[in-house]
Amino acid sequence: MSATLTKPMTADELLEMPDEGYRYELVKGELIQMSPTGDEHGQVTVALTGPLHMHVKKHNLGRVYAAETGFKLESDPDTVRAPDIAFVSRERVEATGTLTGFRSGAPDLVVEVLSPSDRIGRIEAKVKQWLEADARLVWIVSPKLHTVTVYRSLTDIVTLTEKDTLDGGDVVPGFQINVVDIFA
Repeated sequence: MSATLTKPMTADELLEMPDEGYRYELVKGELIQMSPTGDEHGQVTVALTGPLHMHVKKHNLGRVYAAETGFKLESDPDTVRAPDIAFVSRERVEATGTLTGFRSGAPDLVVEVLSPSDRIGRIEAKVKQWLEADARLVWIVSPKLHTVTVYRSLTDIVTLTEKDTLDGGDVVPGFQINVVDIFA
């Protein structure tokens, strides 16, 4: 009996895939299909994206990216992840300009909004991967618990509740939003 080996998919092949109505990520060359998000997920994502985008644009801090935007985190085999919201600083955007393909490296800020199907182990692995790829800040937003867990590193972790204010720190200077407003 012989085994059939399949070649890992590359980031370039992922970029050339036809639009079939799904989002995909690539993890070490393996294609991962992402289900469409539900109503609550979409509302929460927009409630945070809107104010973040307005602040970034008003202060010329960089660019905010939507969920379909992939970031190439690893090569050979390739890993391309697409957070729900991403921010890249003006300096980094200016250094490369607008790209037709995936931006290399992690965004400065990564936001993942949890879906009912998300499992803690998978989310923790993604957070670790983002931080190891040099994301400076990761926000995990839980619509179920109405919390935002802020990761500055794997050891600097704070969970905010609806009584708290989320801020962009030195990554998105001046940005603030009441956590309660994300879920309103």
